[in-house]
Amino acid sequence: MKTLLKNVMPVAVIAMGIAGAFATMSMQSSASSITPKMGFTLDAQGACNIPVSCDTQGTQICRLNGDSGPQAFGKTTQGNCNQVLFRPVN
Repeated sequence: MKTLLKNVMPVAVIAMGIAGAFATMSMQSSASSITPKMGFTLDAQGACNIPVSCDTQGTQICRLNGDSGPQAFGKTTQGNCNQVLFRPVN
């Protein structure tokens, strides 16, 4: 029994290491994907409180009505609407 345990234990440790490496790599690739973020456009009084669904990465600027309409911005930690956001892919 001891010899079986001595022979199987290294193989099990190597298998767990390989599985952990694949799990870590898959988490890193999914974390770099596009992140949805709520954007806001300015209302008539100049306050940024009209919500628009946007993304943090992309090629086209996020706007209220697709291609037209006012540009949507993300709020900073200070509450200012000046972070550029992009149109969602889907």
